[in-house]
Amino acid sequence: MEKTKKSFKEKFIGDRAFYGKVMKVAVPIMVQNGITNFVSLLDNIMVGQCGTEAMSGVAIVNQLMFVYFLCMFGSSAGGGIFTAQYFGIRDDEGIRYTVRYKFWLMSVLSVAVIVIAVIFGSDLIGMYLNGENEGGDLALTLKYGLDYMSITLFSIPAIMVGMVYSSTLRECGETMLPMKAGVVAVIVNLVLNWLLIYGNLGFPELGVRGAAIATLVSRYVEVLIVVIWTHLHASVHTFVKGLWSSVKLPLKLAVKFFLTGAPLLVNETLWSLGIASLTQSYSTRGLSVVAGQNIANTINNIFNIVFIAMGDAVAIIVGQLLGAGDMKKAKDEDNKIIAFSVFASVIVASVMFLTSGLFPQIYNTSDEAKLIATHFIMVQALAMPQNGFLHTAYFTLRSGGRTIITFLFDSVFMWVVSVPAAYFLTRYTDLYVIWIFAIVNMLDWIKCIVGYVLLKKNVWMNNIVS
Repeated sequence: MEKTKKSFKEKFIGDRAFYGKVMKVAVPIMVQNGITNFVSLLDNIMVGQCGTEAMSGVAIVNQLMFVYFLCMFGSSAGGGIFTAQYFGIRDDEGIRYTVRYKFWLMSVLSVAVIVIAVIFGSDLIGMYLNGENEGGDLALTLKYGLDYMSITLFSIPAIMVGMVYSSTLRECGETMLPMKAGVVAVIVNLVLNWLLIYGNLGFPELGVRGAAIATLVSRYVEVLIVVIWTHLHASVHTFVKGLWSSVKLPLKLAVKFFLTGAPLLVNETLWSLGIASLTQSYSTRGLSVVAGQNIANTINNIFNIVFIAMGDAVAIIVGQLLGAGDMKKAKDEDNKIIAFSVFASVIVASVMFLTSGLFPQIYNTSDEAKLIATHFIMVQALAMPQNGFLHTAYFTLRSGGRTIITFLFDSVFMWVVSVPAAYFLTRYTDLYVIWIFAIVNMLDWIKCIVGYVLLKKNVWMNNIVS
């Protein structure tokens, strides 16, 4: 009995030095995401003071922008797998090639997204506006959404360049700079929100448009800090020397990056579209559900920062160990990070559940929307430990280049199981929307079982840069 207990401790619990290394990577990411999401909460509340329609219109556009964000994340992830492993063997030229690859792929996708938004923006927002003005004015919500989108689209170039640089820096172990730039950006966003939404200190009162302008300016502030700082510190981040002396990369490498990363790009795109589809299904129950879910998701993002950072820790720490060929240590540290993620998620979820009824009360919306938001938050809290495991399992599989498996594990499951379930239950049953939301989350237990089996079989332990 004692031997089994000790074996469990050795397998899943690290020493002080191990947790110090993990937290060195994770804490800056937690701080950046925490501040960003907290300011998003304040942003959300400020816009919410303009009414349910304004809050819902902005929330719908942000849901659509979420699809773009994950497309960019998927674009950077393919090259990022190689970046982490190139950094593990200190190959600067290899890192330069991954940066250029990210830049070209993200540029193409960004142009495509802008064109789609300009042509079909009204139709995309309209998909989330259902019912007969139940819970609010649908036409006014559409107007606010279009106002917000028309300005937000100009932030896409800044988002793209920022992701190219920030993702590369993180993959090379530099997490402090993106955190600092993010902190400055959210402060700028918050101050401009206060000035432009309400017209304080003599500024024009622009409402939703003011919120969009604040977001736009903060994005460019963030990217300028990251890019300028990185190039001023070329002695530390040596890969930037000669980075843009050419924008070319060998065709053989470009094909290799693409074939490895394409499943990730497709996965993130389909998964984000799946999330958008789930939200659209829930929105068929009225504008109060749109408002309630927006509140819940904003709160949920604040509490999710712990396991999100653990996923980044897996990508960076385990990816570098795989690149260096230290498979035994990669396996050992991966087990411990996953265990830590689940344990931390249980603690955070408990706090979230117990405080679920407090956060919706600070919004200027209907009592029905507040109640729906509370119930959404409670379900999200109960699902957090499983999501903590799934997130780190996903990044483990990804770190070893098993992108086809992550594609099946993530987005295929979403479209084969989760989306059809939500579609059927919202349209062909009278179940309360929260019960539907809970059922869809419970289906992820299937993924937990599959993920556990894949991790145990060590299918992810690969060096892809040797």
